[in-house]
Amino acid sequence: MKNRLEELRKQRGIKQEELAAALEVSRQTIGSLENGRYNPSILLAFRIARYFGVGIEEIFIYEEETI
Repeated sequence: MKNRLEELRKQRGIKQEELAAALEVSRQTIGSLENGRYNPSILLAFRIARYFGVGIEEIFIYEEETI
């Protein structure tokens, strides 16, 4: 799953550490999310979307895999 987390964070001038503190996660979690190494739980995805005041779909882009 791709996401626009880094783009949104940088547009607002927020450091990874600040976002992590606001969401009560580690800075490493934010870095892993931004690099696509970690997919958030649905609860964390909602908290991130609420923090930025947008819908989940505006941050996280689900790409269905073709078999």
